[in-house]
Amino acid sequence: MDISSAEQRILHLLAQGGNIELIRNEDRKIERLLLHTREGWIFSQLDLITFRKLKRKRAIASSGGKPYRITSRGLELVRAQPDNR
Repeated sequence: MDISSAEQRILHLLAQGGNIELIRNEDRKIERLLLHTREGWIFSQLDLITFRKLKRKRAIASSGGKPYRITSRGLELVRAQPDNR
């Protein structure tokens, strides 16, 4: 399965130790998405459409109400890069 460059970029950040936090409003709808990198920075180029694509491809998942992390399927989809650890 081929993934877009935006999805690839997000999966690389998650593979290096990042996570995605959801901010919901009173109606339980997603208001904001925060992608935290392992250094503590917030990556601003994550949008709801890309988030849903990654979730549909089962590349990211949340368990127990914790932030979204990369899954083993997501690790298979991410292409090898020299800076991945």
